[in-house]
Amino acid sequence: MSNNSLDNKQKSWSGRFSEPVAELVKKYTASVNFDKRLAEFDIQGSLAHAHMLGQQDIISKNDVAAIEKGLAEILAEIQAGTFEWLLDLEDVHLNIEKRLTDKIGDAGKRLHTGRSRNDQVATDVRLWLRATTDDILVGIKNLQLSILDLAEQHADTIMPGFTHLQVAQPVTFGHHLMAYFEMLKRDAARFADCRKRINHLPLGAAALAGTSYPIDRDMVAKTLGFDGVCENSLDAVSDKDFAIEFSAASAILMTHLSRFSEELILWSSPRFAFIDIADRFCTGSSIMPQKKNPDVPELVRGKTGRVNGHLVALLTLMKGQPLAYNKDNQEDKEPLFDTADTVLVTLAIYADMLRGIAVNKTNMRQAALEGFATATDLADYLVKKGMAFRDAHEVVALAVKHGVQQGCDLADLPLSELQKFSAMINEDVYQVLTLEGSVASRNHIGGTAPTQVKLAIARARKLLS
Repeated sequence: MSNNSLDNKQKSWSGRFSEPVAELVKKYTASVNFDKRLAEFDIQGSLAHAHMLGQQDIISKNDVAAIEKGLAEILAEIQAGTFEWLLDLEDVHLNIEKRLTDKIGDAGKRLHTGRSRNDQVATDVRLWLRATTDDILVGIKNLQLSILDLAEQHADTIMPGFTHLQVAQPVTFGHHLMAYFEMLKRDAARFADCRKRINHLPLGAAALAGTSYPIDRDMVAKTLGFDGVCENSLDAVSDKDFAIEFSAASAILMTHLSRFSEELILWSSPRFAFIDIADRFCTGSSIMPQKKNPDVPELVRGKTGRVNGHLVALLTLMKGQPLAYNKDNQEDKEPLFDTADTVLVTLAIYADMLRGIAVNKTNMRQAALEGFATATDLADYLVKKGMAFRDAHEVVALAVKHGVQQGCDLADLPLSELQKFSAMINEDVYQVLTLEGSVASRNHIGGTAPTQVKLAIARARKLLS
């Protein structure tokens, strides 16, 4: 009988069954094609479990040594790409266990003492997700550094700030970029906080009720670098809230990058022409030779829907499950793996893309001169002269209406015309109607004044150091 047609007598759970699993069922229920990425973490967890079993005299020291040697050889095979993954063995865990038993005999069969695949899988996923979360935190930091570098170059580059996608008030490009730094700072905090709940050990919960063997869960937790153990065996093997929380943090992060992408797409269009994205992040058209399409930010925008969908899938997966483990939970891995893969590659490509952005300061400034961006500054000017804000709002609205009719900005209206709307307006009004005067006046923490932008960047660099 070939390895690819193992009958139930060769399966770890075969004794109860009188007929082999149907071929279609094997394919339908197997997870090895995607969960084999957990292999190194499965071996890591098994080694810690084996050492604990030996320490507690549950298995012999000779068995521990054989297990350690066998798993080291299997790890080398996996890393070299020579390990043969068998669909008949269902998943990564049984594949490794079968190979270990083939290598070292009965000692390999003793490894599973005091544990179940339920707590074994839960442990592997947490080990993998902890490492993945650490990689994502590095990716966020690298992207933040790219933002800081670009913001520092443009701390005093003036552009229009928008609300409702209409020109609102002038801001600096550096200030605009730092808004995304702040979003990423919160994203990093979410992942770091999520990591705390990932970092608890399920192993020792066994199938659902714990085990009768005198195990030392704290020893295993310490060996594997967990902060503690999951304190209820039913909860340990059945809840996926840590994975859902990771997916939620990922969805929020991707949503932030999707918003950023939307702006990059708009700014790179000829109607804006604020920025130019390096050619290596763009493609052309098969029919229109003039086209330069911002494919990377568009795909980020699209992949955000994919990650958001995975979050909903995991929530839906869990919503109707009774305690404890159910086979439904096998379906958590593909969306979780894909979420992590998508987030990691997006962070990497985004950090590189920002380093390749060229900024058109002239076009940004010209756009800020359109749409009466300093109208609020005129209202503030009148308030400081003693006028109530609501009255000042009305005065400026009438002045803007006049400017629209004349086809010119407030700063272009002669003083005599501005004074028709209020006698409080004097020659000094033009100081506040300039773009530079407007942004410089927002000189407080969180404001768009170049001085404040530079201080914000300095604080951010210190935070990341």
